[in-house]
Amino acid sequence: MSSLVRLVQISKKIIRPTPLIQRHISTSKKNQEVCVTNTELAEHEPQKRNWQSYGFEKDDETEDLNAMHATGFFSITLCIVGGIFMFAYMPDYNYKNWAEREAFLELRRREDQGLPLIDPNYIQPNLIQLPSEEELGDTEIVI
Repeated sequence: MSSLVRLVQISKKIIRPTPLIQRHISTSKKNQEVCVTNTELAEHEPQKRNWQSYGFEKDDETEDLNAMHATGFFSITLCIVGGIFMFAYMPDYNYKNWAEREAFLELRRREDQGLPLIDPNYIQPNLIQLPSEEELGDTEIVI
């Protein structure tokens, strides 16, 4: 994200480069005309407050602050809100909802037919083939 912000800052400097020489001319009525150049302006520049960069722009405080706010906004909006939205509307991959609906339908069908809700003989006993005593040998059987 910070590389995207830096790319935007570089493109701004290419599109709108800063002029090398700036002259600020005062138009107020004074006894003599005054012309201020960059060197004179730098001498009378007020002291900047103690500013610590957020890591996006090391020279410009406003660009750094704007980049920090943009990064926070997009990361919270896209990642957190978008992630929650995607999770909420994600399809049911494990078919949990389908299985629950089928179970309720099966319970209603068994109630309407007067059958027990859960049949103790889920598989018919005559279809089960148990091993003989010889095949079991010394195997411990836990019931």
